[in-house]
Amino acid sequence: MENLLQKIEDIPKDKNLVVFDLDGTLTESKSAIDDEMSELLGKLLGVKKVAIIGGGKYDQFQKQLLDKLKIPDDFLNNLFLFPLNGSSFYRYQNKKWQKMYFQELSAGERKKTHEAFERVLKEIKYILPERVYGEQIEDRGSQITFSVLGQNAPLDEKVKWSKKHDADRLRIVLKLQEYLPDMEVKIAGLTSIDVIRKGIDKKFAIEKLMEYLNISIADTLFVGDAFGPAGNDSPALESGVLCFKVKSPQDTKNLIKHINKRAP
Repeated sequence: MENLLQKIEDIPKDKNLVVFDLDGTLTESKSAIDDEMSELLGKLLGVKKVAIIGGGKYDQFQKQLLDKLKIPDDFLNNLFLFPLNGSSFYRYQNKKWQKMYFQELSAGERKKTHEAFERVLKEIKYILPERVYGEQIEDRGSQITFSVLGQNAPLDEKVKWSKKHDADRLRIVLKLQEYLPDMEVKIAGLTSIDVIRKGIDKKFAIEKLMEYLNISIADTLFVGDAFGPAGNDSPALESGVLCFKVKSPQDTKNLIKHINKRAP
């Protein structure tokens, strides 16, 4: 993985397109960006094009990101959003967010995915948590997401579960992938598993955006936290763009400060 860097000082400052993962990179799982991140992103959008790819729907992006950004309207023209892991694309035009595409799952794909979840959980005899916060399996149109603790689980509960059970989640992912060869099955956030049509992932989104903006691989940087086995940021590596791995939103803040810093 020659295109995966982990030291900030190795990151060039001259990339014209910076692409970020959302949860775990710009913010904690399903949480809003804080004031410092909002300010840093605002400065970055003043000088570069920025894209954000995450597993949530557009309205989740609105809560976590857009509602917290305090920037001039013309800066939003430099921001590109890819909810649902790149299976939908939004950009700011004529003073509003416009949907550019949406890769909806078919009824057959939905049915097969739900059946696969039921089969795998039964086969491996996985015991679900006694307490669940909201819906566990959510149909997001172009993606089906399984959240072990439910869609509305508190962050501290998700952190505790992840530390104790992440190996179980990987086991579910690998088994699901056997039954869903035409789908992508990826670990997402702290407690979730995303299922999406094969080939629709962060690589797909990055390539679509580079083509749309006529920007080269050499001029693009991707920033994420989940490059491990079945991690939903790993497809970005396959696009060939330079990637930077963070461990927390604080690492991302430090990276943005590095990029924003002008040479003396």
